[in-house]
Amino acid sequence: MSEQLLLDIKDLEVSYKADGKKVCAVNGVSLQLKKGETLGLVGETGAGKTTIAKAILRILPQPQGSVNAGEIYVDGEDVLKLPESKMRKIRGKKISMIFQDPMTSLNPVRTVGDQIGEAIHLHEKLSKAEVEKRAVDMLEQVGIPGSRYHDYPHQFSGGMKQRVVIAMALACHPELLLADEPTTALDVTIQAQVLDMMNHLKEEYGTSVIMITHDLGVIAEMCQQVAVVYAGEVIEYGTVDDIFDHPTHPYTVGLFGSLIDLDEDVDRLSPVPGLMPDPTDLPQGCKFAPRCPHCTERCQAQNPPEVEISSGHMVKCLRAKDGE
Repeated sequence: MSEQLLLDIKDLEVSYKADGKKVCAVNGVSLQLKKGETLGLVGETGAGKTTIAKAILRILPQPQGSVNAGEIYVDGEDVLKLPESKMRKIRGKKISMIFQDPMTSLNPVRTVGDQIGEAIHLHEKLSKAEVEKRAVDMLEQVGIPGSRYHDYPHQFSGGMKQRVVIAMALACHPELLLADEPTTALDVTIQAQVLDMMNHLKEEYGTSVIMITHDLGVIAEMCQQVAVVYAGEVIEYGTVDDIFDHPTHPYTVGLFGSLIDLDEDVDRLSPVPGLMPDPTDLPQGCKFAPRCPHCTERCQAQNPPEVEISSGHMVKCLRAKDGE
């Protein structure tokens, strides 16, 4: 494995049990992330993006969620094979996660300084005074005065809560940060500030990031690599330039077609028709076939292989395989 490779996911399969049915959430995902890079996972709700992140941290809900196949190497070590005692040392120290909703990530009866300091206390051999100083420093790094160390979550606005959550995630300077839609709940101006701050902290600590989002603008701002996820599969993968300048899979093309183009005068946007397939009853062939404008009988029968259409630009589509 390359020394520059921090994360290497191979053929990951994750499912949930719900009402006696098997929910196929992640179906054979393979991804790689180099040290210091940001990888964007983009796709609709229910595509499996958050499940991939939770599988990396091994925090799938139990007993419903299970990893059925695959390997997840972090710094050459398969985290799926580690004992739980070792995973506890990795969570928060080597790998951290910013969860989607800051309201549910913070304990309402503990001060924010206490909550930031908890991870530092668990992972670093520091005195109580040193832990408090580091927590104050982290608050100030995310733009919150250190004097608010003893305040409670209800005393902060939504944008400030999200900054506290980011401070918690970065308190131990993790090598890998999993950011699950960190700006969804924020207005546009605060969103821009938070993204700038995350970029600055990422560069300062050399952190690698997986950015999970619906927002292609956030992807363009933050990421070097992009994986388009659909029905638990990576259907297109490449650099930001590959995906934005040469979108190839019909679903990726559809995502860009549903965006407003300020240079064109159009009456209506063209959203992707239909809905994501039921994960308890996935289609036999290509998962996107029921919604695809180019669908043929072959697409409905055969799951397409991954095709490299240019260096590092991968697509799962029979039309790409045929060179169309």
